[in-house]
Amino acid sequence: MNYHTLMAASAAIRIHTGVDRFDAAVVLGSGLGPYAEGLEGTTEIAYSDIPGFPMPRVAGHGGSLIAVPVGKRNVLMMSGRVHAYEGWDMDEIVFGVRTMVACGARKVLLTNAAGGVNAGYRPGDLVMISDHLNLSGRNPLVGPNDDRLGPRFPDMTNVYSPELRAQLADTFTAHGRQPHEGVYAWFLGPTYETPAEVRMARTLGADLVGMSTVPEAIAVRHMGAEVVGIS
Repeated sequence: MNYHTLMAASAAIRIHTGVDRFDAAVVLGSGLGPYAEGLEGTTEIAYSDIPGFPMPRVAGHGGSLIAVPVGKRNVLMMSGRVHAYEGWDMDEIVFGVRTMVACGARKVLLTNAAGGVNAGYRPGDLVMISDHLNLSGRNPLVGPNDDRLGPRFPDMTNVYSPELRAQLADTFTAHGRQPHEGVYAWFLGPTYETPAEVRMARTLGADLVGMSTVPEAIAVRHMGAEVVGIS
């Protein structure tokens, strides 16, 4: 990870938005990009206008960063993410979330569309991620560690904040939804999982399978911010 490029990206966001520090960040997963269009008071920045930001190559993932005030808080939203199966380096895959944390965000919500391997799940169910399995063989922290970003060996005991999960569950309940909690297994992709791979994931304790989110969660925790994820 090029620390100076990361700082240049966060500085560009502050200049574009006029906001010195953001409180929280959201990654809008597959199909959720249009959500930001209905929000008021937004400032949109094309990824191409931010130093170092990679552009998604997959349909359903836009390419813009959106700043929006929510009450007295300032929130950054990524409309579109890049995936390992597109051929990006790990540093590029996590550059977006690292930049948002560098802008001050201490709470990060990661969203995705995932496949359910838990027999109790149905299409359209909401699942809060309680933990993950990294089955990709890749990790964004491989290579020299930059101590300015975080420690060499970060603790992954509670990657997905129990406190944020409880708050999110209360919010869903207040709106008449009852989310599940489950373990997300990250496969590299772009192929979908074989029946044998699905059985393996289920045997290992996974409830969901997907091709994103895990490297972002690792990078955010590496920088000391809190993570909550939902599929």
